[in-house]
Amino acid sequence: MEEIKEKSLHPPKPQTVATAPKTQFSDLDPDVQLAIRCAADKKASDMVALDLRQIASFAEYFIIASGANQRQVQAISDEINEQLKKQLGTRPVRVEGYNSAEWLLMDYGDFIVHIFNKEARDFYDLERLWRDAGKVALPENL
Repeated sequence: MEEIKEKSLHPPKPQTVATAPKTQFSDLDPDVQLAIRCAADKKASDMVALDLRQIASFAEYFIIASGANQRQVQAISDEINEQLKKQLGTRPVRVEGYNSAEWLLMDYGDFIVHIFNKEARDFYDLERLWRDAGKVALPENL
């Protein structure tokens, strides 16, 4: 006799999947660490760093941050650009969206910095799109 399975509006919860350990901030390349510190110095909010090494070949890390307005988004970008150039001699390969400052993208090759205003960050939701990426544990004191 076949066993009849009862259907329910509340299916059993799936087993939790083990997530990869977070990448430690101290394990990041100096240029990525400096970019994160610069964004923090300019009061970037909701900062997230994603480790893409296991899922993408075009970049190793995404740094995602928000600014309250156009001026702050540009100030965060300017500080990252200036300090990376001054301290490490590194320049972005490409910068997109500086004038509108809704979604400003700075491509440094190995890592990409995304600086959003609140509306654009909510709309594009990169954290959801790249949810399979590992997370970087950012220091509390940033």
